[in-house]
Amino acid sequence: MNSYHFTPSGRPRARGYAIAFDGVPGTNNAITDVPGVSVGYATLIEGEGPLSVGQGPVRTGVTAILPRSRDQLALPVFAGVFSANGNGEMTGAHIIEEIGAFSFPLTITNTHSCGLTRDATLAWMNARAPGVMEEAWGLPVAAETYDGFLNDINGFHVKQEHVFAAIDSAVEGPIEEGSVGGGTGMIAFGFKGGSGTASRRVEWAGEIFTVGAFVQANFGQRRNLMIRGRRVGDELAEPAMVERTPRMEKGSIIAVVATDAPFLPHQLKRLARRVPLGVAWTGGLGYHSSGDIFLAFSTANGAAAAGARGRRLTVDFVPESDIDPFFDALVQSIEEAILNAMVANDDMTGRDGNFVPALPKDWLKRSYG
Repeated sequence: MNSYHFTPSGRPRARGYAIAFDGVPGTNNAITDVPGVSVGYATLIEGEGPLSVGQGPVRTGVTAILPRSRDQLALPVFAGVFSANGNGEMTGAHIIEEIGAFSFPLTITNTHSCGLTRDATLAWMNARAPGVMEEAWGLPVAAETYDGFLNDINGFHVKQEHVFAAIDSAVEGPIEEGSVGGGTGMIAFGFKGGSGTASRRVEWAGEIFTVGAFVQANFGQRRNLMIRGRRVGDELAEPAMVERTPRMEKGSIIAVVATDAPFLPHQLKRLARRVPLGVAWTGGLGYHSSGDIFLAFSTANGAAAAGARGRRLTVDFVPESDIDPFFDALVQSIEEAILNAMVANDDMTGRDGNFVPALPKDWLKRSYG
């Protein structure tokens, strides 16, 4: 199966409808094209009908992104964070700002489960790598977007075992998209949103590097939706969402960018700052209630990121004057990841009969092929 066109389960991706994108993707057009990076999910879908807090309906989950192989998860990666609009949460951001690095798996879930996934990540490390945790402490990265329109968000259905399952199931290669993991109950531009990914290759100094992006897309107004520069919101007024209960605007987007190119922390922050440009290419405008928080990390320079006392360390890095092709790759990957999150999706009905349609497949066929 062509991984550019379909997810492992056969769901179509944006390229499956002949939507033409800029740049050259990696092997699977996914964040997992960066060597050592893997992604896992725990998806929770249960119940129908009226909301009963603590009982459901449940439309939520956990996404785990492992920045290194399991045996190297305690080895930090250089990183940078950027908040385009801070109406959201990403734990671990303060220490990344301070020292330019983080370690351990990172998780993405719903707003009211963010703290649990952060703590459960530490429990997972303690269970799976007790030798590391005996003499270490951690500040894991955990991020969130709001799924309360479809999900019993105050029922706290995400448990520690779901976080363990997401981390344990993380794989390299092709990964699922759409209503999976933390993206299960998310909405983008009034259509079903969720988890999406893409990647780009960059040739520099005789080597090929990869920039990969993963998004949890839960943002945007229908009227603003753009696909490859074409304003399509007006012609897609239908199918409309069905709001059996009032919907408060609580849209957000979390993006994680990975690369094997050698960058320093301040350069990775520069990459994170460019994520909003890819979001804007789809029509996202960073509205007041949107938590638009972005992280970029590099798997290069592992020894330097870990640090060592009493000796001088050396690092490799791309000169600032050569960074522009990586900006191109990042923006292109973010744009496509968002559209993949929407295309690889189906209609969803959640709590109280609230309904969110998928981006219409027949319209995609007519419009793009």
